[in-house]
Amino acid sequence: MTDFWLISVPLDKTSLTSVEKLKRTIAKTNLASSCCRFSIPDLKVRIVIKKTCQCMKEVLESSDKVLENALANGVDLMNFMIKFQWDKAKYPTSLTLSSLAEIINKEVSQVEAELKSRSAAYNSVKASLQNLEHKLDGNLQTCSLNDVVRKEDLVVSEYLTTLLVVVARGSYSQWERSYESFSKFVVPRSSRKLYENGEGGVFSVTLFKRAVCEFKAKAQESKFFVRDYSFDLEEQKQREIMQLSFHKKEQYGIFVRWLKVNFSEVFVAWIHLKALRVFVESVLRYGLPVNYQALLLQTDRKHSKKLKEELASLFVHLDPTASITDVSCDIPGLCQQEYFSYICFHISTNVLDIS
Repeated sequence: MTDFWLISVPLDKTSLTSVEKLKRTIAKTNLASSCCRFSIPDLKVRIVIKKTCQCMKEVLESSDKVLENALANGVDLMNFMIKFQWDKAKYPTSLTLSSLAEIINKEVSQVEAELKSRSAAYNSVKASLQNLEHKLDGNLQTCSLNDVVRKEDLVVSEYLTTLLVVVARGSYSQWERSYESFSKFVVPRSSRKLYENGEGGVFSVTLFKRAVCEFKAKAQESKFFVRDYSFDLEEQKQREIMQLSFHKKEQYGIFVRWLKVNFSEVFVAWIHLKALRVFVESVLRYGLPVNYQALLLQTDRKHSKKLKEELASLFVHLDPTASITDVSCDIPGLCQQEYFSYICFHISTNVLDIS
């Protein structure tokens, strides 16, 4: 897995010599696949640091499509990092650090607010469709009977109606013996088995409309379930499914396009925030006037320990008391948990790790 380490060292003679040694060591040992300057403009000194990493995870729709959709300014995240240039049009360097951080924070907050609204709308349509589909694909009490019941199976007249009753497989005999006794207005020998599966069967029964309530009550007492069924009702359910399916497909396309655009916006803002933090930490550590160099190291995690040791050895003169401990951290994408003689931030371009 590829990681980036964004480090900063002062531009004194010893550190510059160490930087050149670092480049030669990397070339010989492959501790990192690249080492390049990371462009950070001169900024006014004022500390305001905002963390926006959590938003990165929220704008991803699914892990399967992350790599193809998670781009920054139209390029993959690694290329964006390597070729990073400060966007002076969007984040003018004439502003104070607090103003720049406020611009970034406002931009991300707007994305988060719209994401919440769009997610709620899309999930509502999705949940409604899933609920309706689940009912129609469920047990005999709710499943669709469009392919089972024919118009000639139902008697519908001024006085008569046909009910559909769900009968458990082991209760067929009980049903045949008892259904006529549920009301004196049941048409004798009118019951027909229309459909069955492993659960049981759906039986029709014809009776006078005036006896429907009485029949339902007696059927329930005998643990038979009377389904509310009509062709109009079934057609209405099918229309609802078609409408919800179309609406979901439409919303999905709009939502995914929005996610692509705004993931890019938030990632770009996040990297600018990283650059701000390097600047601030460099000024705090190395003092004024501003005189430091930022480097972007691209490495694999298996080389992390050796690269860290090499950096500690080369820049030990900056602070001999600095810690030499593991660079792993609890917050992926933000790694300044340990104190080093140089300034170092870990940036993962694997968006599935950003949380």
